Amino acid sequence: MAGGSRGNKAAASFCLAGVLYLATVTFSQQADGREARADWTQEKYSHQPSILNVAGIQKVAAHTDVSQMWQNDLHPILIERYPGSPGNYAVRQHIKRHIQSLQAGWVVEEDTFQGYTPYGYRTFSNIISTLNPSAKRHLVLACHHDSKYFGPQWDGRVFVGATDSAVPCAMLLELARALDSQLQSIKTSSASRPDLSLQLIFFDGEEAFVQWSPTDSLYGSRHLAQKMASTPHPPGATNTNQLQSIDLFVLLDLIGASNATFPNYFSNTARWFNRLQAIAERSGLGFC
Repeated sequence: MAGGSRGNKAAASFCLAGVLYLATVTFSQQADGREARADWTQEKYSHQPSILNVAGIQKVAAHTDVSQMWQNDLHPILIERYPGSPGNYAVRQHIKRHIQSLQAGWVVEEDTFQGYTPYGYRTFSNIISTLNPSAKRHLVLACHHDSKYFGPQWDGRVFVGATDSAVPCAMLLELARALDSQLQSIKTSSASRPDLSLQLIFFDGEEAFVQWSPTDSLYGSRHLAQKMASTPHPPGATNTNQLQSIDLFVLLDLIGASNATFPNYFSNTARWFNRLQAIAERSGLGFC
């Protein structure tokens, strides 16, 4: 990648570190009384994050190391990794090892299933990493770890997918590493029993095998959404499920190219989009 692209990766990592920290600093402020509320699924609409000044944002971002991200996180992912391939397995192992090595004590699960594709049944594996599994509510940061498959008719064409979506995967790994001590402190504090947890999801099978369609794309996310919708949450609940536990879902995709822009498509989460934009502007980076 060119130097300009590395600069954009640094800016994106900077911004996301601020967002991640804005979320985590509010965990310890969750009052115990909130757990008694019957409709905890509505708390996402009134959640108020803490505000960091420019110095605070810079302090958080100072923990990130883009050079380390390139060498330790991104480089191992820049391989052909379509679902069911040896490269896909290697990338999943890399992601799991990285997260499991952190002191914060993430709980890492794999959602492995068989899905029907234009080339027959294929095996897919999503990776779900949850900081605090006992929390009712989740802030989800997500990306897809697979690359596009090209069949024999493409004469051996190989797609690596740096921006789509190796860079976002590496960014999530670097963010988890950079904030490891803060997350561990929040999680283990005896005065803090947070009802809101970070969750990192790495989807498999985002790419179409032949042509993008409702049935030939998003294999991993469609399967996991169905699974979460049918899984009671918290355990033992009779009228709420895991899908309802998501306070905010932030998808990282197509990041790493120079001069990339990210418009807001969802009015119901505009306040969070605007907050991310404000963080970037206050830090002098412009919107990443």
